[in-house]
Amino acid sequence: MEIIVGGIIEKDNKILMVKEAKKKCYGKWNIPAGHLENEETIFEGAIREIFEETGCKVRLKNVLPIMSKEIENTTLIIITFTTELLEENISFNKEEILDVQWIPKEELKEMPDEKLRDKKGVKITLKALKENKVYSLDSVKILEYINL
Repeated sequence: MEIIVGGIIEKDNKILMVKEAKKKCYGKWNIPAGHLENEETIFEGAIREIFEETGCKVRLKNVLPIMSKEIENTTLIIITFTTELLEENISFNKEEILDVQWIPKEELKEMPDEKLRDKKGVKITLKALKENKVYSLDSVKILEYINL
């Protein structure tokens, strides 16, 4: 099982998307996201991944419905947050990301499936945003083990 974390950055009815440079999804648009690393919370991981892929600093606002997906005998748990853009400084590693662009929501909804890395995931996310299916960060708790 792998955990993927990332976030939606919205501005002027557009969403900041990244164009992937990885071989298996080369040239496809995706929401800024990536694998959770050991010893980081889902919150820390989402902020890190968004920054690494876009150069933008964000504050997490809410969490969208959590998704799971089976790919190549691996279960992916996908956690996507809505964000507040704190600092826009578009920069990225060109070995991982080809481009970063603000894409209108309507254009994303109509984008051909072959241009999206995860067509179902992106379209489910857009639908959840439209229907305001977002949940408080308090609905996700980080437990710390203490001696009782």
